[in-house]
Amino acid sequence: MEEKRKYPRTEIDEPAYVSSGGAVMPCVVRNISPEGAAIDVENPAFVPSHFRLVMAKDASIVHECRIAWIKQHRIGLTFVKVADVQAQEQLQSSEN
Repeated sequence: MEEKRKYPRTEIDEPAYVSSGGAVMPCVVRNISPEGAAIDVENPAFVPSHFRLVMAKDASIVHECRIAWIKQHRIGLTFVKVADVQAQEQLQSSEN
C-alpha cells in the first residue's frame, strides 16, 4: 500500500486522554506525526468528531483534533490549527 501522508508516523505506545466539553476518556496513542495520530479507545462511539488530545505524561501537550477515520477500536486523527477551530466555533455560535 502506498503511503500518502506528508509526514511519516512515529510508532509510540503512550497513554493520553480524549477531552471534550468537560468529559475525559482514556486512550492510547499508537502513532503520531506533526499532522495527526492514531489512537485506540475502548468505545469509539463515545468520541466526538472534534476534541482535544491531551498526553498523559505531559498535560501541556494538547492537540486539537478531528476524526479522519474509525476502524474498530482505532481512530485516525487529523490535528487542526487553533485558528481554524476558533473560526469554526464562531461560525457555530452565530448559527444558534
